[in-house]
Amino acid sequence: MEKLMSVCKLWKIACTLLVTVPGYVKCLPVEGVQPCTAGGRAKYSMVFTGKWTQSAFPKQYPLYRPPAQWSPLIAVSHSSDYHMWRLGEYASNGVREFVEKGEAWGLMKEVEAAGEKIQSVYGIFSAPASTSGTEQTSTEFEVHPRHSLLSFMARIVPSPDWFVGRDSFNLCEGNHWKEQVSVDLYPHDAGTDSGFTFSSPNFATIPQETITQITSSSPNHPANSFFYPRLKHLPPMARVTLTKLRDSRVIGISTVQSNLLPMGNEIDDSISETPLDCEVSTWSSWGLCMGKCTQMGSKHRTRYIRLKPANNGNPCPTLEEEKECVLDNCV
Repeated sequence: MEKLMSVCKLWKIACTLLVTVPGYVKCLPVEGVQPCTAGGRAKYSMVFTGKWTQSAFPKQYPLYRPPAQWSPLIAVSHSSDYHMWRLGEYASNGVREFVEKGEAWGLMKEVEAAGEKIQSVYGIFSAPASTSGTEQTSTEFEVHPRHSLLSFMARIVPSPDWFVGRDSFNLCEGNHWKEQVSVDLYPHDAGTDSGFTFSSPNFATIPQETITQITSSSPNHPANSFFYPRLKHLPPMARVTLTKLRDSRVIGISTVQSNLLPMGNEIDDSISETPLDCEVSTWSSWGLCMGKCTQMGSKHRTRYIRLKPANNGNPCPTLEEEKECVLDNCV
């Protein structure tokens, strides 16, 4: 037993050294996680509800080729020694393949390898893809007192390398399991692709950057699909509801679709409307001075609408200006 503990300690030290290197699965313990003393295992249902609507996210909202939707959700129940992904750290190769292309095989192999080497993963499971931005999908999973943390992610489709998810969410509170909890999800950038919009072409980020949360002002660029300078905070893109089930039998990987939220779930489902201000181009050059030689002439310049306003956003300003001028070549 002492020999096994020594091996585990050596593995944690090795993982600490690898934690800042792109392409490796993280296994740095979560700081501040209290030991779980709940009796026995617990079984949960997990309902993913998309809240990605055109009213909440009107800027460049994908309507076709493809329309707004979600990839399958990949989730892991684990101990504090493991991280599927972590804010401020580099995405692994498996995470990169998943968030850029929706390919989960590499990510699942990384999870399985971590479970075999450091015994930190209790289970890996998935929920089916959603074919719209507001569809629901669900699954069931099991946690253990030594593996009480839940990490998951779902790719935003279409997008360069954006996703929603949570890292190391603890379902245990001291000596008992949480009965029900809802978690709002916000967009994250995996740091592997430099695209600014949902439909940006593939443009690898070299060197790779760390995972960051996307906000209404970061990246601070008007072309970004989430750039809403009038908002302090983006509305949630999705929500996950976790409900403890009475039946706590051992289960395997399950992918159960559902069209209903758990009963008694107190969630504010009011429709969010994000104001989108009109965006116009810069002014064109002034045109030629036109008119009669017996009076002052006039010339014009124009601009065009880049983005129409929505949800009571600021209206478009005038698109044409005129001013007096002195005619040339008048005798």
